[in-house]
Amino acid sequence: MANRDSPAVARIFDRRTVRRRRDRTASRFPEYDFLFREVADRLADRLADITRSFATAIELGSRNGIVRRAVAGLGRIDRLVEADLSAAMVADGGLAVVADEECLPFAPAAADLVLSNLSLHWVNDLPGTLVQIRRILRPDGLFLAAMLGGDTLRELRRALIEAEEATSGGAAPRVSPFAGLADAAALLQRAGFALPVADTDTITVTYADALSLMRDLRGMGETNAILARPGGFTRRTTLLEATARYVELYADEQGRIPATFQILYLAGWAPHESQQRPLAPGSADKRLADALGTQERSAGETAGGRRKG
Repeated sequence: MANRDSPAVARIFDRRTVRRRRDRTASRFPEYDFLFREVADRLADRLADITRSFATAIELGSRNGIVRRAVAGLGRIDRLVEADLSAAMVADGGLAVVADEECLPFAPAAADLVLSNLSLHWVNDLPGTLVQIRRILRPDGLFLAAMLGGDTLRELRRALIEAEEATSGGAAPRVSPFAGLADAAALLQRAGFALPVADTDTITVTYADALSLMRDLRGMGETNAILARPGGFTRRTTLLEATARYVELYADEQGRIPATFQILYLAGWAPHESQQRPLAPGSADKRLADALGTQERSAGETAGGRRKG
């Protein structure tokens, strides 16, 4: 369900499929949650660097409480509300709600902190969701999130595309598209966050073969949920060709293959009058030339005092 305040949104992902896959994997998710635990720890480190506490926090895409456990020792959050698209994922107790990131059920200024760990890359209307997040934050509230970026699974994407072209003469979308770093930074600013920051990190996991990687992705509930994905199972000949190409293109000396996960970290604050603001153009009271210990020259003037041309 899209944000009602947004214009028509292109639907890329099948949100019902995302929910069903999380429901299906909920009971065995701890067997496959290594990536989520690693990124949750990195989010907790970033939160630890912020010298303040938060009375009420909301986590979007909480799954089975990974972030709750990662931040528990910080003593920075008084009350954490966990929200997930999947009812099965929030069934382990705690203060939790089933909620869709595309239509958040929280009142304006309901939280001092909103967290999200590897969930927002499945949102169709990411600009609209970011606007909603800013609205549910109190003034000077913090948004801190991690999501998969555009280089994620680039090896698998190439192997599948080349395999399908070789076996069937064309390639269907089998790996979900992800946002780039520049896109994420621009969206934070567009949504009205103050002091927006976006940066990236890469986690590389090695596997014995491509089928082991695909098995982990299924266990995570992170397999392809593009609306335009082909129906049915991938042909056996295509899978065999993809695994062979993966090894040919990327295997190391031991025959193991890498899987890249690009992590985008987003941070921004709900505007507040106490926050720093950039100076208006022309308001500086010192010249850059004085600070650099050099002589100021007009445009086009050379070091010898002559103008070019």
